[in-house]
Amino acid sequence: MPLALLALAVGAFGIGTTEFVMMGLLPDVADDLDISIPTAGHLVSAYALGVVVGAPLLAAATTRMSRRAVLIALMALFVVGNALSAAAPGEISLLAARFVSGLPHGAFFGVGAVVATGMVAPERKARSVSLMFLGLTVANIVGVPAATAMGQQLGWRATFLGVSAIGVAAIAALALLIPRDSAPAPTAGLRGELAALRSLPVWLALGTTVAGFGALFAAYSYITPMLTDAAGFAETSVTLLLALFGVGATAGNLLGGRLADHSLRGTLFGGLASLVVVLALVPLLMRTPVTAAASVALLGMAAFVTGSPLQLMVMEKAAAAPSLASSANQAAFNLANAGGAWIGGLALAAGFGVTSPATAGAALAVLGLAVAGAAWAVDRRRAALVPAPGRRRVVAAHVPETDRTASHAGVTE
Repeated sequence: MPLALLALAVGAFGIGTTEFVMMGLLPDVADDLDISIPTAGHLVSAYALGVVVGAPLLAAATTRMSRRAVLIALMALFVVGNALSAAAPGEISLLAARFVSGLPHGAFFGVGAVVATGMVAPERKARSVSLMFLGLTVANIVGVPAATAMGQQLGWRATFLGVSAIGVAAIAALALLIPRDSAPAPTAGLRGELAALRSLPVWLALGTTVAGFGALFAAYSYITPMLTDAAGFAETSVTLLLALFGVGATAGNLLGGRLADHSLRGTLFGGLASLVVVLALVPLLMRTPVTAAASVALLGMAAFVTGSPLQLMVMEKAAAAPSLASSANQAAFNLANAGGAWIGGLALAAGFGVTSPATAGAALAVLGLAVAGAAWAVDRRRAALVPAPGRRRVVAAHVPETDRTASHAGVTE
């Protein structure tokens, strides 16, 4: 694998850290800015909104630029957003800074996936994407706990300054390790990129992302009350248990990349099916501390097995202009985050029990399997309409008047 993938992983590590660290810093931010914790929770939503808006917008606006230059520019915007977060004097300015921080997220992963797959042989494309995503999953094991501890000891502003420093390191790595000739300017242009989003297979792939990862976030958004109220863990143990989720996600990400290079569709179906099983078993596994801890790791593994296959599938369905579609998949991931948390919350509010969000997630995972199945059926139908290579057609040929018979002559081509 090219060393340049390390530069993409460093950027992904910084992005993953700043995305998830706010959850652990909400009490500190709320106290410092004299706002309630629910109000501070809007800072999480502001970042997600930035991702959804920025992913297609920035990918479309940079279609004529070198992808290497785009990656560096996106990471520079990431540094600016986190520096503004550290300097924000109040709630409104911090909301705006978090929105700016989220803008480059989706486009970076989208364009980065295109660059990563362009640097390796076709049989290693999924693995190259999984290695870029490795920075995101490792951030949940190392980056988020370390950044949270820094914020608690030195103040939450120090956390965002530290994340900005990671962004600067990522810019240096991108400039040094991404070859200039490995990512030429795309030729499709904005119109070609937008045309890719009119494809039904692309929308089915995006729909699979929304349903599949919505299943994850329906349960994971409420994993803390499950662990404390159902499994009996102390609140002080939750941070360590969430690191298990990061370990499982990292293992699933690497496994999914390797398996998808052998069977993209098979890996996707297998990952979604395993997610259905794990989520359905969570209410049972949460009855003892040991099985509850195991379920957290299994949840991360089952969900992230599908990460690389879904990203690669969107890119393949929009092969002529993959950057915008690839970035849109990251917007779909964040829509899944918001939508899954909302659906899990409905189950909880309806009084179905503290583990009911996992059951709701299992239903969403079944929906993801159904959408993936519909995508498979559409692909088979389209493939059946394409003539097989070498098939011969019979067409009428012109025959001189003197050579005509009662029947028409024909030739093949």
